[in-house]
Amino acid sequence: MREDFVFISESVTSGHPDKLCDQISDGIVDHFLIQDPTSRVRAECAVSKAVIFIAVRYASSAGVDCAHTARQVIHSVGYDLPDFNPKSASILTTLQETPADPAYAFDERRLSEEEINRIAVKNQATVFGFACDQTSAFLPLPLYLAHRLSRKLGSVRMDGTLPYLLADGRVQVGVEYRSRQPVRIQSIIITTSQERPDHPKAQRVQDDLMDTVISPVFGSEPIKPDARTKIFINPDGPIIGGGPASHSGLTGRKNAVDTYGEYCRHSQKALSGKDPTRIDRSGVYAARYAAKNVVAAGLARECEIQLSYSIGLPGPLSLQVETFGSGAFPEARIAELLKRHFEFRLAGILKNFELRLLPARYPKGFYQKLAAYGQVGRTDLDLPWEKTDRAAILAEDAGRP
Repeated sequence: MREDFVFISESVTSGHPDKLCDQISDGIVDHFLIQDPTSRVRAECAVSKAVIFIAVRYASSAGVDCAHTARQVIHSVGYDLPDFNPKSASILTTLQETPADPAYAFDERRLSEEEINRIAVKNQATVFGFACDQTSAFLPLPLYLAHRLSRKLGSVRMDGTLPYLLADGRVQVGVEYRSRQPVRIQSIIITTSQERPDHPKAQRVQDDLMDTVISPVFGSEPIKPDARTKIFINPDGPIIGGGPASHSGLTGRKNAVDTYGEYCRHSQKALSGKDPTRIDRSGVYAARYAAKNVVAAGLARECEIQLSYSIGLPGPLSLQVETFGSGAFPEARIAELLKRHFEFRLAGILKNFELRLLPARYPKGFYQKLAAYGQVGRTDLDLPWEKTDRAAILAEDAGRP
């Protein structure tokens, strides 16, 4: 097990083409669930230059204008370039309606234990959840800082502080660890997009980003850049135009950005573009919830949970716990506590988190908001899987004071 190392994680702004596709796909999911919470939907999106391709497979009583939803998302992200904007972009859609599955036409709020056991998953998946005590968000520090920087990079563009920035931006943060604890910032890399290569000049861009992005983000952080921190801003020059005009995008290509920055394992399956009856989405949230409560309870400083699901069964065939040597109790003991106090069956997850009902409570988009800047560790949204309301129960059952 590594004790001393440097780890680098990335985040991207909401205008990155892959994230644009995630937001379009999840915007479509939101619109289906708002109208019909029992909708089953898979939405995939690809974008390149001025063309957007959307493929949707659904079983629902809802009617969703997928092209209109895509244009709304493009507008909200802030794309208004001659070669890519919400008005002139060509949108191709292919929609396949499938027969409704009566097994999923239930109100999860009223399910009994017997009914929960009869509702099986329809896809096989191995999912992971992780938490650690490195940050207040229970995320690894490199990803936590990368998200903060990329979100700030997006906000100074949107609020007009740096009007010359365009929507596409990327951030990397490297953190040096000693004894598996973060001790210093090794590197910060920011790549921006702008309309012209020589306006503004590179030095002004560097000064502006230091003043309006990097310094404000690290102002409240206990670990700050030092004299040896390598800071690179547009090291290969800015991206001119950026976005789909420069490189293509596809739903589900930023799984590490959505989860834990590759500090731990994550499922290879996309989170965006699918309703929560897909266990490869809802299972990730359940695993994160359990891992976060383990750390909050003081049972471990780091905790990774693995759940493996098979078609036709209501819950996981396997639950594994890894604490990377940081556990106050054996991992087998923690696994037993989780089985006793947490719900990992599909219908139970839907019931506890009300995942199919959340979009109706956020009419401006729920899953669409998750599609940029991480689906876990969010402090700007009241997410049920981010609560630590079972930490005290875990600690008591484990025998901690």
